[in-house]
Amino acid sequence: MSSLAPAALESAMRGTITAPGDPDYDDRRKLYNAMIDRRPRLIARCTDAADVIAAVGHARSEGLPLAIRGGGHNGAGLGSVDDGLVIDLAGMRGVIVDPVSKVARVLGGSLLGDVDHACHPFGLALPSGIISTTGVGGITLGGGLGHLTRGGGLTIDNLIAADVVLADGRLVRTSESEHPDLFWALRGGGGNFGVVVSFSFSLREVGDVLAGPTLWPMEAAPAVMRAFDRYMDTAPEMVGGFFLFLEVPPDPSFPAELHGQRMCGIAWCVTDPDATDVFDDLLAAAPPALHGVQRMPFPMWNSAFDGLYPPGHQWYWRADFFNELTDEAIALHCEHAAQLPTMQSSMHLYPVNGAAARVGKDDTAWAYRDAKYGEVIVGVDPDPAKAGLLRDWAVAYHEALHPHSMGGAYVNMMMDEGQERVRASYRDHYDRLAQVKAEYDPGNLFRVNQNIAPAVD
Repeated sequence: MSSLAPAALESAMRGTITAPGDPDYDDRRKLYNAMIDRRPRLIARCTDAADVIAAVGHARSEGLPLAIRGGGHNGAGLGSVDDGLVIDLAGMRGVIVDPVSKVARVLGGSLLGDVDHACHPFGLALPSGIISTTGVGGITLGGGLGHLTRGGGLTIDNLIAADVVLADGRLVRTSESEHPDLFWALRGGGGNFGVVVSFSFSLREVGDVLAGPTLWPMEAAPAVMRAFDRYMDTAPEMVGGFFLFLEVPPDPSFPAELHGQRMCGIAWCVTDPDATDVFDDLLAAAPPALHGVQRMPFPMWNSAFDGLYPPGHQWYWRADFFNELTDEAIALHCEHAAQLPTMQSSMHLYPVNGAAARVGKDDTAWAYRDAKYGEVIVGVDPDPAKAGLLRDWAVAYHEALHPHSMGGAYVNMMMDEGQERVRASYRDHYDRLAQVKAEYDPGNLFRVNQNIAPAVD
């Protein structure tokens, strides 16, 4: 233990405290996005709610900036902070599933892969994400897009309760009937309101799925995007699928002749694995170069991108919501996709119609129930020398498409882009969120996030 770690906090915790000079400090402070480098004063790896209460109390009493780290996938690096305290929830992983009530209780540091592993033996799943190393806490509090969104809604639409450590050190349980204002705000408001130490989720019946990629040559992209857009207007909600641009990786699961080609595609996830004819109309409209769809366990598909996107790469994100896909927008997508800077760089269009759209506009803090797509543009590569290239491509792509957007973005896919972008991403929910913030965190202790400032009377 370094002498820089306060003895009072150390004695109050069962977890570990890491500080500069400790042998594991550099390893503990690493972020998923290696483009972000933070040097916290202390890293408190908590093992239970009591540890979290102690760490929150220490940050409050010492006036330290406070960051909360779950899975660490935050693109903007908001799971850490320079010269402050990081609450690392990696020591709080665990999932208990009740297959009768179809409810899972998930500890705050758990990853999506933990949930998939615990739920799949019972033929159950939580709609959330596309990469199994993503933290449950971060993706849930921001909303939760993924493979199962069209049929199962956002992750927050399946949240039924949460246990939260507040800025004043209280541990409260929140649900529709307990602290309902806080429960409303947690569902999309990010980490602004406290540290969630456990989540309770209602689960969906999902076992094997029909999943995999369909790929087309880049020159077919305008026709494929239009066909995909029309198809998603009427596709059964059991059909999940997001459109993407990609450079085919040199992986044996793809034919060798496609390796290195820039292509467009759809990553499918159909929850009825016997519905093999569900793609027929789309494939007839746009015959593909590869239709690699097959039956597989859902956890296999929800981890299929893990190897392509390991921790420690350079990342730059930009995002927006769209309610339509115009011909001009399609042309701009194709122009910028033709300039993909690296093999791992991409653009995804996630449909959010279906189950997510049926939730009332004001039922949760998530403000874009009327969107048809959540878009994310990502520049990714392991080489730090390419950081500027990745950033310039993503920003140029975003700036070209943003005038066609609805104005705001999915907060889980934003960089640190300023208060105006945060407001745009919460629309007319921002003022209500600011009121909830004033009640539960009036001093803005939880500000290392896409921050919602407390309302001032």
